[in-house]
Amino acid sequence: MAVRVDVISREYPPEVYGGAGVHVAELVKALRVNIDVIVRAFGAPRSEGGVFSYQTPTELVGANPTLSTLGVDLQIANDLAGADVVHSHTWYANAAGQLGSMLHGIPHVVTAHSLEPLRPWKAEQLGGGYRVSSWIEKNAFESADSVIAVSGGMRNDILRSYPGIPEDRVSVVYNGIDLEKWKPVHDPEVLQRWGIDVSRPSVVFVGRITRQKGLPYLLRAAQQLPADVQLILCAGAPDTPEIMAEVTAGVRALQEERSGVVWIPELLSQHDLSAVLSSATVFVCPSVYEPLGIVNLEAMACALPVVGTATGGIPEVVDDGVTGRLVPIEQLSDGTGTPVDPERFVRDLAGTLREVLVDPDSARMMGAAGRLRAESIFSWKQIAEETERIYRSLL
Repeated sequence: MAVRVDVISREYPPEVYGGAGVHVAELVKALRVNIDVIVRAFGAPRSEGGVFSYQTPTELVGANPTLSTLGVDLQIANDLAGADVVHSHTWYANAAGQLGSMLHGIPHVVTAHSLEPLRPWKAEQLGGGYRVSSWIEKNAFESADSVIAVSGGMRNDILRSYPGIPEDRVSVVYNGIDLEKWKPVHDPEVLQRWGIDVSRPSVVFVGRITRQKGLPYLLRAAQQLPADVQLILCAGAPDTPEIMAEVTAGVRALQEERSGVVWIPELLSQHDLSAVLSSATVFVCPSVYEPLGIVNLEAMACALPVVGTATGGIPEVVDDGVTGRLVPIEQLSDGTGTPVDPERFVRDLAGTLREVLVDPDSARMMGAAGRLRAESIFSWKQIAEETERIYRSLL
């Protein structure tokens, strides 16, 4: 049976800045092996066939971001006629999917990459718009024909945040990794360009500058690492000027205390990021909220052990003691993910990193095991097949 699925996303190449955009791009490529997929994305026109782009209506340019998002969503919803299934990713696209489903009578699938109730710091970025984004997400999730969680931890969060959703309507389909694209890369020129010393042990962080990524905790933990350890921060795209100022101050203070603090604020190409990852001793993911974490899969694919917070979907990615280490955390129940005892979390993070750094042979073994785990569980072919089964179950 021929099936047409319209996938809606704020992000799509070349406008990708986070894990959700990576997920959509790779999933679409894998799905197109068997089914017809049309992509409807925010942003400037793309040259790729089967991809339609939508921009903010002139009247809403400069409005609160949630209102300009709805302006784009209305245009997309109007164009969904003829689809057999509509699949929306993140709250930015959820309203388009829900309205299009109602308007055209087609099933709506949502993939949860994060949850607004568990990101209250977004109010810093959106102001009153955070109430609007929360309203959009709640209505879309509760009315969707199927909800896909990117981890078992995320599924639990969905059912806790939106208890009105029947449990049998929420499925787990992991994020994936392109194992042909992501693999160890050795390129001394890239490392030299950024001032990375390959003779020193190093910890690398990759992520947006946002509350959920836990970067301020890492900066404090880095103060407790041995003096010869480099800290490589591939960190940009700040949510707000305030969090950018906080991180900037923390990095500068750390640079005054120790050498080898390398901050790369720009978005690196896949090749360059692979080279940076491949040169490191250990990857760190200090997130206080992480549904799964594609960056962890990218590090594992580059044969790098991962030290990550034991929260969200991270324990489903990192096999503790085999492919990396998990850092325990007790968190407040107010939705912020804030550690109950921040100083203890910082000490545990620093201590776990030290344990990996002092045993480079064990670190290499964990990195090799991580690559094998990525190959066996997180291939996009497998994830596309599971997603297609969900589509067909709704027809």
